[in-house]
Amino acid sequence: MYRRDLLGWLAALGGTAALPSPARARGHAPLAYGPPTGTAMAADFTGLSFERAQLSNPSYFSARNTELVRLVRELSPSGNLRLGGSSGEHTAYIGEEDRPAPFAIFGPEHNKSIKEGMFVSAAALRELRGFLDATGWRCLYGLNLAHATPEQAAREAADAQRILGPRLSMIQIGNEPDAFRNRYRPAGWGPRDYLAEWHRFHAAIAAAAPGVRFAGPDISNKLEYLTAFAAAAPRYRDVVLLTGHYYAMGPAGSPDATLDQLFVPEARTATFKREGYAVVRSAMRTAGLPYRMAEGNSCWDGGKAGVSDVHAAAIWGADRMLDWAARGWSGVNWHGGGNGIYSPIVGAPGNGFSRRPLYYGTQFAQMCAGATFLATPDAGGDPRLGCYAVRQDGRDRVALLNKRDVPVRVTLPSEPRAQVTILTAPSAEARNGTTLATISRRPSRTVVIPPVTGMLFTMAGRGHN
Repeated sequence: MYRRDLLGWLAALGGTAALPSPARARGHAPLAYGPPTGTAMAADFTGLSFERAQLSNPSYFSARNTELVRLVRELSPSGNLRLGGSSGEHTAYIGEEDRPAPFAIFGPEHNKSIKEGMFVSAAALRELRGFLDATGWRCLYGLNLAHATPEQAAREAADAQRILGPRLSMIQIGNEPDAFRNRYRPAGWGPRDYLAEWHRFHAAIAAAAPGVRFAGPDISNKLEYLTAFAAAAPRYRDVVLLTGHYYAMGPAGSPDATLDQLFVPEARTATFKREGYAVVRSAMRTAGLPYRMAEGNSCWDGGKAGVSDVHAAAIWGADRMLDWAARGWSGVNWHGGGNGIYSPIVGAPGNGFSRRPLYYGTQFAQMCAGATFLATPDAGGDPRLGCYAVRQDGRDRVALLNKRDVPVRVTLPSEPRAQVTILTAPSAEARNGTTLATISRRPSRTVVIPPVTGMLFTMAGRGHN
């Protein structure tokens, strides 16, 4: 019953509510945090990733698509829009040529069925510029490596630089080049071959678009490509960011892709293993560059119904964002678009758009943008409780994410303010009803976090460490 009561209090907003305190709440050691770690959550940490083929319909990324503009702005006032995906290697640049749009939307659900007829035009780039201006976002722009020539890529990059102007963040050459072998390249193709090809494309693009900046390698999961790219990066002053992909598990058809597996530290079908974090840290040190998760989500192969499109994905997404920010990663681009199962935003210009639960989890984590992380113990060693402490605008804040199906009782380091932001829903499996809201409660150091719920507290005193 306490879940129903909580949702009622959330709907009331503005009243003073005491959060539920069920007698069977799981206990947890008192929380503590130390001085600032020096790691901050970037202002543009929040990002979205879309298939490059979506540019075949210029009216999608357009200032006239006001509903999508509003939803993107409500995620972040200064986020990052990445364009790439598997379709990027099948999408040609046609410049000023005028062609009718072959479809209204293109999401991850279309990658297996549509391989031809996709294109990017200069008109689409002009519409994209208006969209970026309207949202305040910048673009991480992916080019076709598998089927384009260096000259073709250079022509497109020059037009993108000219048209997008300051809204062009960086250029990426290719999508998941570590998966090219036996698909677009010979069986023996490896990191050295990729770097040699990348160098030829880079030289042509840099000559055609002086001053443009680059990111890469935008790999799927083979970290030896990241290591090789990081070692080569210092030779290129215009390479300013390392990128890679992350999917918690998959494929979607696997019986091991479950809600329970979503919340374990390393799912049985994970392609990015936990030891990969050390490889990423090493690459960052070698290159002297930040790292961004430029494409990812809960379950590869388009997401899994009942896992990727339910409230649990909101809690998972918020926890991943805060964990990666605390590790020093510079941002996250959730992949989606179309009506993809894992997409934070779904819909089409003609039919309207809607939010999936992951959207609200992203908003929860975004509330810590610009904050500096504080040293935090390993949440008592409980992998099912995400615990993060930050200092923001002179105030200390604590974010707690309960990934269990039972409530957890936690003692905060000090007394919080009365207002608390809560991310919750009727159940972990709920496709609708995810709520992100700020309510008032009686201040107390001892709090109960309901099942599969996130709470963000602001400490009453000023930060002083």
